[in-house]
Amino acid sequence: MENILPWFALKSVPGVGNHLYKRIINRFKSPEAVFRASCDELAQIEGVSDRLATAIKKHRVSEDINKEIDLIAEKGFRIVTMADPDYPPLLLEIPDPPPFLYVSGILDSSSNNIAVVGSRNATDYGVSMTKILCADLASYNITVVSGMARGIDTAAHEGALIGKGRTIAVLGSGLERIYPAQNRKLFKMISENGAVISEFPLMAEPDAFNFPARNRIISGISLGTVVVEATKRSGSLITARLAADQNREVFAVPGSIQSFKSTGTHTLIKQGAKLVENAKDIIDELSHILISGDIMEEPGKDKTAYQNMHLSPDESQVLKALEPYPIHIDELARKIKLDSGKLLGILLKLELRDFVKQSPGKLFSSTAKAGER
Repeated sequence: MENILPWFALKSVPGVGNHLYKRIINRFKSPEAVFRASCDELAQIEGVSDRLATAIKKHRVSEDINKEIDLIAEKGFRIVTMADPDYPPLLLEIPDPPPFLYVSGILDSSSNNIAVVGSRNATDYGVSMTKILCADLASYNITVVSGMARGIDTAAHEGALIGKGRTIAVLGSGLERIYPAQNRKLFKMISENGAVISEFPLMAEPDAFNFPARNRIISGISLGTVVVEATKRSGSLITARLAADQNREVFAVPGSIQSFKSTGTHTLIKQGAKLVENAKDIIDELSHILISGDIMEEPGKDKTAYQNMHLSPDESQVLKALEPYPIHIDELARKIKLDSGKLLGILLKLELRDFVKQSPGKLFSSTAKAGER
């Protein structure tokens, strides 16, 4: 097993940030070699001053680092360093990769990852579309990456799990500070079907300044980033910008032109992001870089996320005609040529099963659960 103490020791040297850490490791290959190097050898690296070289040579491991390593072992987590074969290869390509990652679950070296992000205050449409999209991506053997935040992030992980696939959550806090707290169960499920990762110490709180740093990992670990719902000032647009800066693809799922929650995604499309209606749009766009041997050409029936939930023919017809956007019952009746009275009875049954949502004015729409059928 790799000795992780030197990795922590080098990271704790004041003045050694992620950019410089990468340059130092590229030159010396391991932290042990860094600490063995002379001051003159260290000073030859761009960004290492004589003063910093001396600080590296004189640096001593603090007791806090030893306590952190002991706690990692106690909690059953794992540290994956840049030298580990399981470190995400795509992440090594960005200018400032984390020297090491805290991992709950199993992190492998697969590059067939797609990030899916969006609003914390998502609409039913956004949640439903995200679950459908991510379950379909999972059925193609694509790993879904997101940030385990409320709204779209949570729906992305849940969709991948519905599709019986792998998913990776990247936290803006330590693994012992699950945020939001209501996602503790989801944390466990992701750990059992992929990995929850963080670059922050175990007890790090979800401070606001952690999240832009977290976002570069979400995009950096992925071949492309999909934005489902985002306003013009959404943090998801930061992730999209980072993806573009990292030379990764950017995708966007269109929403209603009347919804301010889709203004950011529509702006991305205007700026050249690929418009996404389904998982196949993403697969086709990335076909030249996806590891084809790992991609399922046609998802098998046993991997299909949306099974028929024992609906009657009329119930199936009604649910198929509904969309996440509300429609008036009279318009729906004309659309599927059903008597309004009979249709209302069917809608009420579907509403009781949480497949349909009724809004004021006899408006009906499909729910996220309807997307799971």
